Amino acid sequence: MKKMNFYKTIQLILFIIITLLSLFLILLDPDTRSFVAKNSHILVICVMLWITLVLAFVFLFLDFYLFSHFRRNVKQLNQIAHADSIAGIPNRFSCDSLIEKYIGSPLPPNMGCIMIDLTNIIEINKIAGRKEGDRAIRLFSDTLHLAAAGQCFIGRNGGNKFIALFENCREDQLRTFMERFNDQINQVNAKEVITPIEYKYGAAFHSSDPAEALVGITDLIAHANNRIYKKPHR
Repeated sequence: MKKMNFYKTIQLILFIIITLLSLFLILLDPDTRSFVAKNSHILVICVMLWITLVLAFVFLFLDFYLFSHFRRNVKQLNQIAHADSIAGIPNRFSCDSLIEKYIGSPLPPNMGCIMIDLTNIIEINKIAGRKEGDRAIRLFSDTLHLAAAGQCFIGRNGGNKFIALFENCREDQLRTFMERFNDQINQVNAKEVITPIEYKYGAAFHSSDPAEALVGITDLIAHANNRIYKKPHR
């Protein structure tokens, strides 16, 4: 698409040069202008060429408009494909796409993972209705995104489970993230009228777990997921 835009731009520049050159030859040179005016056949040809140039400009600008519209549609489709419709953060497909980058390769050092369960979403749905349940998921996701502050990948890994993947990080960054997230969830629970959000999480960090044989990304995620069930609700 970028190449097409480049070629269309070159084409537009050439048309502009040809048009300006034609104007210069016909309008600024008295002999040429007189010759064209006196010869009806040449005049007709010039008019037809000018009409062709005008139509070329019109179709070029139409191409630019259509390409711009197409890019917007592709961007929207890309967002739909990669973002969870309720949570507004990357969906399972996006999570899997990131994870697949590491499949079959040794786990990089200084990589961390946090798996988080929104544990009382079923209760919220029963008490306040599905609409409030979806709202709770959105609030939970927004709070995760805010706590991440661009330091890690945040995604909804399906259902009530969320994942945070840290690349090239320190172990204390995982703790700082969860402390920040917990503080912000407490603020959300204090302000919102819905049933307070409850969650559990498990964290794993590659460099600190040499005895756990974390040889791949799936081991890291599984280790973090297993630790969910060893922690109390928050």
